[in-house]
Amino acid sequence: MVSHTFTIATRESRLALWQAEHVKSLLEGMGHTVSLLGMTTRGDQILDRSLSKVGGKGLFVKELEVALEEGAADLAVHSLKDVPMELPDGFTLACVMEREDPRDAWVSGRYASLDDLPQGATVGTSSLRRMALLRALRPDLKIEALRGNLDTRLKKLDDGLYDGIVLAAAGLKRLGLASRIRSVFEPEQMLPAAGQGALGIEVRSDRTDVTQVLHALLHSPTWLAVSAERAVSRVMGGSCSMPLAAFATWQGEVLSIRAVWGDPEGVLPLVSAQAQEAVIDAQAATLLGERVARQLQNGVALQTGQRE
Repeated sequence: MVSHTFTIATRESRLALWQAEHVKSLLEGMGHTVSLLGMTTRGDQILDRSLSKVGGKGLFVKELEVALEEGAADLAVHSLKDVPMELPDGFTLACVMEREDPRDAWVSGRYASLDDLPQGATVGTSSLRRMALLRALRPDLKIEALRGNLDTRLKKLDDGLYDGIVLAAAGLKRLGLASRIRSVFEPEQMLPAAGQGALGIEVRSDRTDVTQVLHALLHSPTWLAVSAERAVSRVMGGSCSMPLAAFATWQGEVLSIRAVWGDPEGVLPLVSAQAQEAVIDAQAATLLGERVARQLQNGVALQTGQRE
């Protein structure tokens, strides 16, 4: 095997660095020489407003893409749920690695689960998806914005600003903070975001040398599942400004996917759709996701029609 020298562009949060170091270790185990290029993105800098109001998920990847475009880095490691559904021309998602726990986690010093919260308790999250699903579970709660990296969010909880917060279980586990998880939300309670728990590696489209090396890290079942999930989001115009969940699981060779849409204004009830099909490649997975998205669109049209 030919040995390469690679530079990984990464955000500088503790979780992002863990993810980049993880990929670095795997590539070094294959005989390659790897260094990290730490960067601060606009998404890391803007903490006083919700992502839906300042540009969405792309704020976490733009600077990394510039590093790829200018040749300062060869690949960028992302939490897949932060990657926009449409990448800019000249860039591609070369690899999706095996998924960690995709579920949402309940974190609280005082309450073991969401059910234990008293009426009117305060819960922190800045995800519109989580807000919509939390409202469906507990309409009495006060849900307040919670921005910042993982350590910042945990500190705000520990400082008493919230009765509990909802975080991705994968991030807590990756940083050795699984003990902070009081309980997890099963997908039937709180459906995960498209790509949640998976790492995606982005490269320039013309870097076939990098893509070929990364093929060894690709986890096909995860790749196909998130292809279906991201197809739902793409058709729905999925972004931080839309409460949208999509999650796919395998039963043998059959991929089952469920998606949920929430009203951004929190007025209309949730709309859900699901489908399943034997899937053998990314094209079939994408078509399955698109079919579920069309079901969702029909359901949303009915809801908004009733509202009028």
